[in-house]
Amino acid sequence: MKQTPDPADGARFPVLRVLILVTGIALAAFSWYALSNWLRSDDDVTWYPPTQECNLHQGACSTALGDNGRLALQVPVSGRIQALERLPLTVEVEGVNAQAAAVDFIGRGMDMGLNHFPLQAAGQGQFSGQGQVGVCTQDIMPWRARVILDTPDGRIGSWFDFDVARS
Repeated sequence: MKQTPDPADGARFPVLRVLILVTGIALAAFSWYALSNWLRSDDDVTWYPPTQECNLHQGACSTALGDNGRLALQVPVSGRIQALERLPLTVEVEGVNAQAAAVDFIGRGMDMGLNHFPLQAAGQGQFSGQGQVGVCTQDIMPWRARVILDTPDGRIGSWFDFDVARS
């Protein structure tokens, strides 16, 4: 006996495809978000808050790392820090045996993606490299430069806040 196709089956088929597509997009977005947060994880970092006001546009910013250590970050550019420009980064460490250093640029109040820049050792307690802040639709984008050091006793770090005007 031959069965006749139900006309409702044809209508359900496109709906099923759309639901599968929406589910796939949702899973991809969730996976991207989870991977981004996992790569940016800082649960194992001991943070030392900045001990003084500074302006990365004008010179180096430094802070104490506990009782004996000191960390300084310099972004030596002429003028102000601009979005999408290659930025020279210099980190100097005193009183701490730092084996590696990295700078993360984090958007304050807005997810700006992963902006992680490992630095190369440039001598005793000195690290250098290049980084870049992303462009934003806001007129003034608030950023945080997080400096993370790998030491034999674990990861330690501090941060410095600055703003970038859209050009």
